Amino acid sequence: MDETHEEFVTMLNQLLATPQAQQLPLYREFVEHTAAHFAQEERWMLATGFTADNCHASHHATIMETLHAVIPHYQNDDPEIITRLAEALVEWFPQHAASMDAGLALHLKDVGFDSRTETLADPDRVRPATMSGCGSVSCS
Repeated sequence: MDETHEEFVTMLNQLLATPQAQQLPLYREFVEHTAAHFAQEERWMLATGFTADNCHASHHATIMETLHAVIPHYQNDDPEIITRLAEALVEWFPQHAASMDAGLALHLKDVGFDSRTETLADPDRVRPATMSGCGSVSCS
């Protein structure tokens, strides 16, 4: 998870360093990367007992909806929108990582989930689809 988070931050920084007129191709890559990142975490959640509609996944869905909505605005004469969103994500991401993702990481460790192989050391320790929260102490 840490490596994917580093890639996320690197891509945000690249977007912010790119002239606005040239951001769209890199932004599309960022959206694809983020979709894959979120899908990976959501696979892990489902494999370790979260319900499909947990609040962590709901946050992901909201972010993805926003990411997809930006492209038409950019193409329809709002060249600053990618920069504004990237700046907002730079502020949002540390809190998301420190609360929801940290909670997920702790949960994965507690249930013996290997994120590289996406396997459980002891599948009997997990009851499927029982957790609706985000795995963080700040969410129940």
